Amino acid sequence: MKKIWLICIAIFIATITIVTQSEQVNADKQPHYVITTDASFPPFDFQDQNNQYVGIDLDILKEIAKREGFTYTLKAMSFNSATQLVAGSQADGVIAGMSITDERKEVFDFSTPYYKTGVVWATKKGSNIKSLSELKGQTVALKTGTAGADYAKKIQSQYGFKVKYFNDSNIMYNDVVSGNSVATFEDAPVIQYAIKNGLKLKIMNADKLFDAGWSGFAVKKGENKALLTAFNQGLKSIQKDGTYDKIVKSYLGKSQEHFTGKTSDNNSVLGLLKTNRKAFIDGLIETIKLTVLAIILASIWGIFLGILGISETKWLRGVSTTVIYIFRGLPLMVLAFFIYIGLPTVIGTKVPAFLAGIITLVLNEGAYTAAFVRGGFEAVEKGQMEAARSLGLPYGKAMRKVIVPQGLRIMVPSFINQFIITLKDTSILSAIGLLELTQTGTLIVARNSQGFRVWAIIAVMYLIVITLLTWLSNWVEKRMKN
Repeated sequence: MKKIWLICIAIFIATITIVTQSEQVNADKQPHYVITTDASFPPFDFQDQNNQYVGIDLDILKEIAKREGFTYTLKAMSFNSATQLVAGSQADGVIAGMSITDERKEVFDFSTPYYKTGVVWATKKGSNIKSLSELKGQTVALKTGTAGADYAKKIQSQYGFKVKYFNDSNIMYNDVVSGNSVATFEDAPVIQYAIKNGLKLKIMNADKLFDAGWSGFAVKKGENKALLTAFNQGLKSIQKDGTYDKIVKSYLGKSQEHFTGKTSDNNSVLGLLKTNRKAFIDGLIETIKLTVLAIILASIWGIFLGILGISETKWLRGVSTTVIYIFRGLPLMVLAFFIYIGLPTVIGTKVPAFLAGIITLVLNEGAYTAAFVRGGFEAVEKGQMEAARSLGLPYGKAMRKVIVPQGLRIMVPSFINQFIITLKDTSILSAIGLLELTQTGTLIVARNSQGFRVWAIIAVMYLIVITLLTWLSNWVEKRMKN
């Protein structure tokens, strides 16, 4: 047992060291910043067919950084997570087609506005809805944090429609296409890009945009003034020499195939596998890394808590019960956000995304493991402990030599089930920007709007890994019984 603990501690320390070093690889190059972005907001922010982060925002940032002499690490995630990271001082700035509003000015300092846009509303092709007044009593799909969502809320009481929110543009669009919602409001260039990709929506106010406004780069209010100044200076420079216009034109003027790949490839499963092979493999590897490390650490942590739960000492049992209660009760996504975004504001230190993901899984899965471990030990006949004690074995040794081995055999099916749950739960960590299998699918769909085919591929990949894990677990179970 001591050897297992030492191995566990060594793995955990190694993980922290590796992740921290990777996060700080450019720390010696000054100035260096962490910039967040929305990973699924084409043509402003998305991945191209080569799995490179591109878009109007990101090309502008890249050119400004080169001219102003700073480097940056880009963290791609959902819009809400991206802004929260900056608000919580986990990142230095955010560029994500972010509309400049009075409410946001209370939290962020904005750069010189760099892109003027407007809001459009769209319905499913063939819809009978022709005017905003016909939305009364109907449900409208909105993406949180967008100018489209802000405008829709302004006119909601006037037109009497209901709203529901999404964190991902493609899911929002397809909610309308499938008929679950009757319309959506979105930034004009964003939905125009998706429609060019084959999305079956129709823009209803193409000739007159609503609520035209400006987008800007943002930092936390009162912080990173040097970064904001550098961005403004660089923006002025690229606007002056025409580079800015070239960047915008390259995304609004070129064929979508330039970014998404051949239409023939995107319209077949084999084509998608071929063009996105590296992305799928990288996402799968990240998922497996998270799963394996979380399983090892959560199992050890769960066994430890389970043993405390049947301790002779009352307060140790209380500690075990309390920890299990707390971390079984917290939703996994809430726990992930707390550790990655909330905790750093308390401890004053940034928590790398991979480490935050591992801690989240260990605390949550470990609590569930501890619950069935405690039950497994309690299922061992009481006479076993009494016999061991009557032979002169102290409580600790009786547990290690007699109760634990028998209890673990009883728990094998529960461990197998928990391993599978851990693998599936890694998908939730896409919310904090980890590029595992689910986040990989989100980025691919944002680029080519092939939701059905991409998610079918992702589903099959999960099923294959779960099947292999189940076979391995069953093999281990048979070996333990022999």
